[in-house]
This record gives sequence, C-alpha cells and structure tokens, in this order.
Amino acid sequence: MYTYAFLEECVPFYPLYALLFADSGVSAGGISALFALWSAATFLLEIPSGVWADVVSRRRLLMFAPLLDAAGYALWAVAPSIWSFAVGFVLLGAGTALRSGALQALVYAELDRLGATAAYPRLIGRSQAAGGAAGLLATALAGPLVAVGGYPVVGAVSVAALLLCAAAGRALPEQRPVRGTGQAGPDGSAPSPDEDAGGGEGGSGLAVLRAALGVVRRCAPVRRALLLSAALTGIAALDEYVPLLVRDTGVAPATVPLLVLAVTAGSTLGGLVAGRGGRWLAALLAVAAVLLAVGAGSGAPVGIAGVAVAFGVFYWALAQADARLQDSLDDSSRATVTSLSGAGMEAVGIATFAAYGVGADGLGMPAHWLFAAAAVPYLLVALAGRRGRRVRPPPLRARRDPG
Repeated sequence: MYTYAFLEECVPFYPLYALLFADSGVSAGGISALFALWSAATFLLEIPSGVWADVVSRRRLLMFAPLLDAAGYALWAVAPSIWSFAVGFVLLGAGTALRSGALQALVYAELDRLGATAAYPRLIGRSQAAGGAAGLLATALAGPLVAVGGYPVVGAVSVAALLLCAAAGRALPEQRPVRGTGQAGPDGSAPSPDEDAGGGEGGSGLAVLRAALGVVRRCAPVRRALLLSAALTGIAALDEYVPLLVRDTGVAPATVPLLVLAVTAGSTLGGLVAGRGGRWLAALLAVAAVLLAVGAGSGAPVGIAGVAVAFGVFYWALAQADARLQDSLDDSSRATVTSLSGAGMEAVGIATFAAYGVGADGLGMPAHWLFAAAAVPYLLVALAGRRGRRVRPPPLRARRDPG
C-alpha cells in the first residue's frame, strides 16, 4: 500500500503542467477552465466508480486507475494542445475517481479479514506521508528532467512511475466473497457482474447504490464521519495557496520554498502519527484552528510554524475521520459510501477554490487574512464535535466466527 501511494504521487509532471499549458498558448482563463474540468470529471465519476468497486474487483480498479493517469500524461507530452489537455484531465479525473473509495474499502476489508482493523488509521496516515514524500521527490526531479529533455522526458518518467504504480496495485491482496454465495472468485476477488446474485451489472449496481444511500440516511455516525471528512478537505485545497501565504509574509523569494517545505513536513508528520489519540479529535481540531488563525493572521514568517503544526493536526484528523467512517460500514457497500464522501470532498474543494478566488481577486484580501478566515469553519466543527460527542458505536459488519 505504501509503495502504491508513493508511486501514485511520484509524478514530475505535477509541478510543471501549468507551465506546459502556458507554454502551449493556453490563457490563464483557459488554465482555470481545465482545472475546473478536472474537478468536474472527478465529481461526476466518484459515485459510479464507488458502486463499480463494490460490484467488481476493487484491486482491478486500483490497477486500472494509474493506467488512465499515464495515458493522460503521455497524451500531453506527445501532442500538447488545448484539446489534448482537456482529454487528459478527463482521464486524470477518471483515475482519481476509480481510486477513491476502492482503495480504502480494499484495505479495510483485508484488515478486517485479518482481525487488524485497529491498524487502519495508521496505514492510511502513513500512506499519506509516503505520498507527500513522493511529491517532494517529484518536485525536486522536475527541474533537472525538464532541463535535460524538456516536457517529453518529464512525461516519460511520469508514465513509468504510474506503470509501476499499476503493478503495485496488482500486488495488493483481495479476498472478497462472491455476493450471495459466500465464495471467493477465482483470483480471490468479487465475481463479474453477471455472476452476481443481483442478476446483472445494472441490477446489482442499483442495489448497492440504494443500500449505500440507506446507510447514510439511517446511520448518524456515518453522516458525521462523511461531513467531517468533507470539511477537512478544505485544508487540502488550501495547500495550493501555501506559497502565496509564505510570500505574503515578506520573506525573500529564496526563502519561500523552505517555509513551504516546513508546512509540507507538518502535513507529513500528521500522517505518520495517525491512529493515535483519536479521543482528542475535537480538542485538537480546536487547537489547530486557533494555530492556523493566529499563525497565518500574524503575517510574519514565524507564524508559518503555527500553520505547519495546524496542517499536521488537520491531516491527522482526516485519517481519523476516514477510520471512523470505515468502522461504521458494511463491506457490501463500503466503496460506494466512501465515494459519496469523495464526492463531498470534491464539492468542498471546489467551494474552497472559489471562495479563495473571490476573497483574493474580488475583495482584495491578502493571503494571510484568507488563511485566518479559513480557520473559522474548523473551529466550529471542533465545537460541534465536543457537543455531539458520543461513545463510538460498534461496526455494523457482522462479527465472524474465529473458527
């Protein structure tokens, strides 16, 4: 799982694709439209891909997703144009949607089979940290690669990493029972849709979707975990603006990457300690919100330390919220409900981008005030969590006989 997460993010095209678009003659408005297309494609495919992951093999989806990403980057490197960029973003959105829900569901189900679900938040947090480390490595490699061979070489390395990611996905274990029979498929995976008891892909898919919506409607812990996960996604969206926040403190341009690295290190450490201290979730969220408001609002370089700690807590909390969600789900619709969470995350991310743009361009607010304002919703979430805290319910899944 760590290898998969690392290779998924070890893509040197990440820090360079906006430059490729601009060098190919795409305007700033056109680049924004491409980003919007990416988010829209992911949002629209989230729930259908989650249903698919519950009906067919989740491992197959995790193998297929990096291949879609690789196809998109190869298209950009070979035939750069506004149309190839648009098609590539649709492919990237589809790859993101296929992974979302399927990965969490596969990992939790396998841990459940081994009687080790308590390890889930730790695995998720460390995989986030592995992805963050890969992103740093890819960023460091991007400059030398483009200097050596331009965008084609960057594209080739990115495609190679994603092909290896697909191979890592093939190595993931999956032993799911055939729906309605209790038997596993020939490769340890779910059966094909026509083998399913639902009588075909359409029928079984609709049944899974209805079951997932029913779980969300009836189960308050599931709804709370979905809302918390979606709310915390705003922090991931703010990640894109951290360089602007650092620059707003007045440091020299050469210092900006170092302070951005400090925030990235905070996020990575938050992932590494995931799985510990879950009972302090609401209290630590409140502390993180205060640190973000004070650190960013100070407008001083020293305030970035508070921002780094706050980001670490937020990423830790995101892993905790994911674990609470998985603990409350039955495996038959696990990926579908998780994809509902992913759709909510995409919506919050789009709203965060829009709000930041309005605040920065429409209202002329500096970056440090925008980050300070972004802390307010998280303080409210923490206060709501303190008021509504209850004993964590047992998982809905049936307990298996140890024999």
